[in-house]
Amino acid sequence: MSASSRGRSGRAALPPSAEPLRLVTTDGVALAGVHLPAADRALAVVVGHGFTHSTGKPGTRRILRRLHRGGVGVLAVDFRGHGRSGGRSSVGRDEYLDLDAAVAAARQAGYRRVVTLGFSMGGSVALVHGARGSHLPDAVVSVSAPSRWFIRESVAMRRVHWLLEHPLGPGVGRVMGVRLSDPWPDVPDTPLELVAGIAPLPLLLVHGTADHYFGPAHGVALHRAAGHGELWLEPGMGHAESGASPDLIDRLLGWIRLVPVKAG
Repeated sequence: MSASSRGRSGRAALPPSAEPLRLVTTDGVALAGVHLPAADRALAVVVGHGFTHSTGKPGTRRILRRLHRGGVGVLAVDFRGHGRSGGRSSVGRDEYLDLDAAVAAARQAGYRRVVTLGFSMGGSVALVHGARGSHLPDAVVSVSAPSRWFIRESVAMRRVHWLLEHPLGPGVGRVMGVRLSDPWPDVPDTPLELVAGIAPLPLLLVHGTADHYFGPAHGVALHRAAGHGELWLEPGMGHAESGASPDLIDRLLGWIRLVPVKAG
């Protein structure tokens, strides 16, 4: 990668047209993000990153750039407790309010169609938002999302739960770029319980067969519970942003472009 394609900090650079986003959620959390504008305001993709990611991470920026190269507007915020946003991460419970603010911003920017695209935790957030949001998208795409909470079936997720439950977890989390909230007083509804409420919005679920956080059975279970939509099981794909190839991003954008046709 050339020096011109990286920022001074070494992070993958965004296009010169990138605009900073400053939003406030309905529960008062200040969010920071980015808008990669399109000259044609026909379509915007609102991207939700995974746990410990942010709009400043190279893996997220790679996806934002790839989508923008396809000629669509792209908006993304650092979820609460991540990156430059305020608040503390609730690890999927309240972040749908962050996505709601971003979808509202896309509508206010004049985009006629808005589609959410979430990865891992952001994928579960996109599902919850599609069922509960005040500012709904025109379609929902969820990549590598868990179907339920408290998953410990993989080594990777046992490490995540150490971070969430050990007294040293918050300190380690800050080093990893996330500021954690207190444990949930009550267990929120799971994506599996909410996904059917996304109908009649078009829904695409994507899961890799080599996902080392949440196995492909999670994607299958979500598709069955949804009762509608499509499921792509991607052979050999790993997890979320790091597992998403440029070809997959291009195919996702192809599906997103066809949303009006699919919706009739």
